[in-house]
Order: sequence, then C-alpha cells, then structure tokens
Amino acid sequence: MAAMSPKRVLILGGGFAGLSCARKLARNRHFEVTLIDRTNHHLFQPLLYQVATASLAAPDIARSLRQVLEKAPNVTVLMDEIEGIDPEGRVATGHSGRRYEWDHLVLATGAETSFFGNDDWEEHAMGLKTLEEARTIRRTVLANLERAELTEDPRERRRLMTVAIVGGGPTGVELSGAFADLVHRSMHREFRHIDTSTLRIILVEGSPRILEAYDEDQSEYARVRLKSLGVEVWTGHRVSRVEHQRLRFSDDSTLEAAAIIWAAGVQASPLTRQLGVEPADRGGRLEPRPDLSLPGHPDVFAVGDLVRMNDIDGRPVPGVAPAAVQMGEHVAKVLKEELRLEGTRFADRKHELRPGFRYLDKGLMAIIGKNHAVVKSGKLRLRGFPAWFAWLFVHILFLIGFRNKLAVLLGWAFAYVRNSPGARIIVNPPTPNPDKPAPSTP
Repeated sequence: MAAMSPKRVLILGGGFAGLSCARKLARNRHFEVTLIDRTNHHLFQPLLYQVATASLAAPDIARSLRQVLEKAPNVTVLMDEIEGIDPEGRVATGHSGRRYEWDHLVLATGAETSFFGNDDWEEHAMGLKTLEEARTIRRTVLANLERAELTEDPRERRRLMTVAIVGGGPTGVELSGAFADLVHRSMHREFRHIDTSTLRIILVEGSPRILEAYDEDQSEYARVRLKSLGVEVWTGHRVSRVEHQRLRFSDDSTLEAAAIIWAAGVQASPLTRQLGVEPADRGGRLEPRPDLSLPGHPDVFAVGDLVRMNDIDGRPVPGVAPAAVQMGEHVAKVLKEELRLEGTRFADRKHELRPGFRYLDKGLMAIIGKNHAVVKSGKLRLRGFPAWFAWLFVHILFLIGFRNKLAVLLGWAFAYVRNSPGARIIVNPPTPNPDKPAPSTP
C-alpha cells in the first residue's frame, strides 16, 4: 500500500491560536504545515500596553516565528498578507501573488480596532493592536510632553498635556494606570517648565462602570485606585464623534486632547467576509460549530479573537490569550483524531465524531498601576498586591522564550526598584500637521 501523503494544513496568523496549533502539529510527519503572518514575529499582546507606556521595549514581548518553530521540519513559516480566500477551491492568495492550497485551513487572523462603522475616526485616534501602534502611542505622548515644555501658551500646554483613553475595559484601565505611574512618579523631576503631575489622563467609558466583566466591587476598586493615581474616570460618557484632537460626546460636550487612544472595541479580520458565513455580531466575528469548524466548511476552522461562541458546556468563550491557545490546541487535536480514523470503519463519520471545544476558564486579570490589580477566576477573587503578584507570575509564565521571560523580569525589577521605566527614547517624533491647527474653542 502506498504511503499516505501528509495533510496540508494552512494556518493564517501567528498569534496565540495559530502558533499553538502549529506547535501541536510540529514534528508530525503526517502533517505539512504552512503558517503565514503579515509580520515575522509572534506578539505577546497582553503586554502591548507596556510598550505603549514606555515600561518595556518592543523586543521584550515579541519573538521571531521562525525561531519558535525552527525545530519543526514539517512547519514552514512565511511572511505574506493573505488577501483572498476561496473555501470551495481550497486556496488562499497572498499579497505576494502566491497561491496557497490546503486540505485544512485554520483561520487565526485575530481582531483589529473597531470604530463601530465610523471609519473616519481612525485618522484622529490611535489603536493598540500592533507593535507599531504601541510605538506610535509612546512616541506621541512623549513628544507632546516635549512640546509642552517648549510652548509658552497655557491653552496649548493644557491640550498637549491631556491624554484621552476611550474604553474602560482591561486595556483602557491598564493604559491609564501605566501612564499615571510613568508621568506622575517616574518623570516628575525631569522637566523644568512643566509639572508632569498636572498631566490629565482621562479614561472615558460609555457604560455606568469600568471593567464590566468583573464584579461590581472590583470595578469600584479599580475606579478608586485610578483616581488615587490622578486618573479622571468619566463613566456614562458616550463618544458621538472623534475629531482632530477633540472628542465630542452625545450630550454635545467636548474634550480637547492632543493624544486620543481608542480601546473601545474590536472587529474581526476582513478576511472573514470572504467565507460566506453569517457573522455573529456587528464586529464581524464568526460563530463556529462546537468543533470550531465553520458551518458548511468542515475543513475550515476559526479560532482566537475572530470567534464569538459558547463552548460545549454553554459557557461564553472570552477573547483572551488562554482561550486562543486552547482553541488552537483543540483544532490540532481534531486533525490528529481524524487522521487516526482514516482507513477505519469510522472514516466516513469523521466529521460528526469530532470532539466539541471545552474552555478551561483561567480567569480575568487587570493591573491598575504599581502594586495593584484585580483577579477574577472561578470563585477566586483577588485585588491589591496579591492580585498584582499573580498577574506578574501568569504573564511571565505565558511569555514565549527564556530570553523574553528574563528580559521582562529584569525590566520590571529595575523599574520597580528605581521607579523609572527605561524605554523612553523618541524615534521619528510625529510632526504637527500645518493643515490641521489646534482645535478652536467651540
């Protein structure tokens, strides 16, 4: 009998879900895996805000995909951006013009910042999904402080020293706390003409409270903690428009800010629209079958942030890193089980015999500046220093690569002892747009 050809598995996206699937199929001669990402690195997104707030350098939270998978001879890593998917023809087309055929497709392209259909807002606000976006935030805020040091116009100085963060979820809360620590504690002696303690950090949330996924007392703890750090928490403020250096709210009030950061929503990768599957929400996320395959396409799997679903026990699967890792591992498990059934009397029923995805809830965590955090995991509730310590331990554990773990640990230790984050170099500072002067008072 002729040897069976290896199954061609095409994985789109090198995030937590895609990489975990590739690693589980690594060194298995029955699978020929191609992993494609538009960058050459795996990014540890939970710590992206620390790059934006100058606490960590970009290389600390990223690692080359080729390096991660160098010992997997059956896995090929390619840097390309997929622009077209033909699920019927089982082929994907890259920006390079190359065509990629598959037996199984794993769609793990993640999510991007959503402005809820207001695409023109993107020009005036900064998202936080990529390393480049994190660098842009850091560069903008630090450059604004330098300009505030130069100007003698009080109104211009106030605008330059205002940071507005839209979205009271974990990303917004962690950004607010980290910026407060940076400017109020670490930089307070570094300027001569401005007082960094007067920098306004305003966290804007349309709902009645921040951290809605957490218990009410944890949300209140976070609000009080942020306030003690000097952060202004504006709940019940719905943004109706984002303009050049200005937020406009539903009650027609406005806020001028030279730095506007958008952490209020996400939407699935545009590639999902090419699959002919009805989206599960307005963000374009997909609802796969229990085995994580898409309806009508048993050999196309959707995993990670572009998925909205309940597991086989009826529990909602959150858009967090542990869930993405588990989904990627589950797809690898499904593919291995199907391979085992090949040539048996169950081969014709392999799709219906697939196991459903069960999510092991590892909890939610949000850090609120130095020494404070909140943790919600099952019946466990932590806040303050114990939660902060648990947050440190879990994030170090999840980092890929010993060098990354050591670099982050040493960086945190230095910043903790010296109270001074070190990644504050401004490269290619943004230049003011002469066609867009500072907003006038309405």
